[in-house]
Amino acid sequence: MKHIIMFSVLLVSFGTFAQNQLSLDDCYQLVDKNYPLAKQNALLEQQNAYDLDVIKNKALPQVNLEAQATYQSDVTQVPIPGTGIQPLNKDQYKATASVNQLIYNGGLINASLQAKSANLKTKQKEVEVSLYQLKKQVNQLYFSIVLLQEKKALLRAKQDQLIARIKEVKSGIENGTILPASDKVLEAELLKINQQLSEIQYNKSSLFETLSSLTGTTISPSIVLTNPDLTTNFETNINRPELQLFDLKKEQIQANEQLLSKENMPKLSGFATGGYGNPGLNMLDNSFTSFYIVGLKLNWKVFDWNSNKKERQSLLINKDIINNETEVFNLKTNMELKQQKSDIEKIKSFINTDNEIIDLRKAVLKSSESQLKNGVITASAYITELTNLFEDETNLKTHNIQLSLVKANYNITKGQ
Repeated sequence: MKHIIMFSVLLVSFGTFAQNQLSLDDCYQLVDKNYPLAKQNALLEQQNAYDLDVIKNKALPQVNLEAQATYQSDVTQVPIPGTGIQPLNKDQYKATASVNQLIYNGGLINASLQAKSANLKTKQKEVEVSLYQLKKQVNQLYFSIVLLQEKKALLRAKQDQLIARIKEVKSGIENGTILPASDKVLEAELLKINQQLSEIQYNKSSLFETLSSLTGTTISPSIVLTNPDLTTNFETNINRPELQLFDLKKEQIQANEQLLSKENMPKLSGFATGGYGNPGLNMLDNSFTSFYIVGLKLNWKVFDWNSNKKERQSLLINKDIINNETEVFNLKTNMELKQQKSDIEKIKSFINTDNEIIDLRKAVLKSSESQLKNGVITASAYITELTNLFEDETNLKTHNIQLSLVKANYNITKGQ
């Protein structure tokens, strides 16, 4: 039973630990899922479904009802005496039902459906691009919090060292080997650390609130953000969604070109009209009668003053504009990648130097601890060396996290 209880406790502890961590990829996924802009994808699909139904309905029979009653000042009369033909009534009535069925339109409906589908893909990719561009903002918030976590850990370590030194100094004061009030200097420094820890906590809470708003999820300040082990591939090509958007815009232009090419095609439709009125189709019959008309109708816009041709030329210019935008985007992205690559190399060199400095600082501090214990140096001199080590360790942590941030931004810039 004891083993079962211990195993259960371990499982609960592991689950709690896992839930108390959040990775950078988790934040990316939360933004893609919860950011308000992400809702547009479903709205765009719903809108497109309605638009496609409207276009498809044009191939279905179109039914129209019409009724009218008129009174006119004069009517047609037959000036032949003795024919017995009565003049029409000046009040006339007519009710009709018409059915029109499209038979042929040169593929205009299919071209319209393809243009709408291309438009949907472009709009959805625009949403994806906007969400993708939020990732650098996520990077900045995420690694700012990670840096505060590291600074907090360093302050805790410094705090523990001071507490240990205070005990030694108080013992030395009691034994007369260390000057009185030396412990007060260390205690004052301990209070400063408490202030710095409080400031870190406030800053973390503020950053977590912003990150929560961006991800659409309440993230507790007690959650630990893991510092990812990022790799960068300098050899791969750019694979950004913006480039895919440019390609989709070109496809959209091609679909619109096809649509324009179909607009001036001949259109053939059949129609049938049935009605009841006075007079009917026989204008000499002055009575209420039923009637019908059936037939075919051909509509062909033979000449439009080159309007269609000019619209297609305008689309070709749009394609050239998109090619130019693609070229500009690649140029700016490559310039940004070169700068980020340079920053990565620079920060790596800083880290190597930081490690050498810290090794030297630790040796000096170890000597200072012994001198303080023996009353050779003052507590202020010891604090100076302790602070120097803390600042250099902070520089190392800062450079490590800056390196992770630049790598993350590099990967986002490249689309890896």
